[in-house]
Amino acid sequence: MSTPEKIEPTADLAPPPARRWRPLILRLHFYAGVFVAPFILIAAVTGGLYAIAPTLESVVYRDLLHTDNTGPALPVSDQILAAQAERPDLTVAAVRPATEAGDTTKVLFTDPSLGESKRTAVFVDPASATPVGESTVYGSSGSLPLRTWISELHRTLHLGEIGRLYSELAASWLGVVALGGLFLWVERFRRRRSRSDARLFTVDRATRGRRRTLNLHGAGGAWIVVGLVFLSATGLTWSTYAGANITDVRSALRWTTPTVDTDLTGHAGHTDDEHAGHVGHGASDVATASPVDVRQIDGVLAVARENDVTGPVEASIPASGDTAFQVSQLRDPWVFSTDSIAVDGASDRVVDVQRFADWPLAAKLTTWGISLHMGVLFGLVSQLALLALAVVLVAVIVGGYRMWFQRKPSRTGGMPVGRPPQRGALRRLSPGAVVGLAMVTVAVGWFVPLLGVSLLAFLAVDAVTGRLRRA
Repeated sequence: MSTPEKIEPTADLAPPPARRWRPLILRLHFYAGVFVAPFILIAAVTGGLYAIAPTLESVVYRDLLHTDNTGPALPVSDQILAAQAERPDLTVAAVRPATEAGDTTKVLFTDPSLGESKRTAVFVDPASATPVGESTVYGSSGSLPLRTWISELHRTLHLGEIGRLYSELAASWLGVVALGGLFLWVERFRRRRSRSDARLFTVDRATRGRRRTLNLHGAGGAWIVVGLVFLSATGLTWSTYAGANITDVRSALRWTTPTVDTDLTGHAGHTDDEHAGHVGHGASDVATASPVDVRQIDGVLAVARENDVTGPVEASIPASGDTAFQVSQLRDPWVFSTDSIAVDGASDRVVDVQRFADWPLAAKLTTWGISLHMGVLFGLVSQLALLALAVVLVAVIVGGYRMWFQRKPSRTGGMPVGRPPQRGALRRLSPGAVVGLAMVTVAVGWFVPLLGVSLLAFLAVDAVTGRLRRA
């Protein structure tokens, strides 16, 4: 009797790449979900509040932002002088003129008693040049106290620099968890797509228990994964450690945001920019260090308008005559281009112009991304979209924890929650894949330090857990 021929394993019998990677990604997704998801949950709740903060601000501070007096506006210089009379103890730094009838003009003062990036604002009725109130504003967005409080809650939980670590940890892992979850969900769909209950973006209503929770968790994550990766990438630009690395890369590649030149000391005899569209009025071209007359602001704003720097703008008021006035368009809803111009207030001469169209593409994308992350770019539309994204993310995280509890052993005295996914995931990968994975992990961990440190912590917990089980 002849013995049957032995069949050697072939490459065709090897599991597909997705199947080989699935145990590793599942284990990483599990540990990140258990240990990092609470930080992401806090960021989602506070981020949802921050998304609608501009609308809340417009309602809460309506008496400061709007006036019932809709008559013709007086010169901006008169409005600044009225604000200076209200706060003679402070130095005026900038003005944001009203652009619509019924809006107030915001006159900004440098206030040494306030924290970093904060200024005192006096709100002036432009029709009567009468101050209607004052408040503290923060940052380039000019947010008022309520919005500033929500912003600090989202960024630091009001715990200072220590609190920033929470938001950086959440931003570092958000994209990783989202992409890992998408991989697992798509791979599961591919294995089950021949079945009638296979779903990718919808939920099988016939399922119950843990399978129903898994459907909600996976389909919900699939709908919002692009938004989560976007929030992760843009959120890291504000972080302490990864943000510094991002800044270094942008500087090395010359992707930084251009700034307008306001120095007058090196511009004696400077001719007007050929694209400026305005010719100087012939006043003295030699700048001095004498104090600046704020009444020059009216001519400066007129020059800015002639050079198409219009709409909502902030005009900085220099501390001395050797610096030009700078007029910059604000990042308001539906504003996709923010030009800036520097004007010599003594001569109304254009010193420099920065057109958004001339910015590097990366700088444009960064500006749009930050505005969208803040809920500003598309106004109420983007605010509602971010709020919906936050609500779905909260539901996905809660569903993940619910699955963990639903997977607990049914026997008496078992674990109160499900066990981690099976160990030995790395052994299923080829040596080349393991080396490549290690190199990518080290590179990403160096560039996003909190991601690297927390990943090492996961590995340590996993190693200790495995040793205890073997013991």
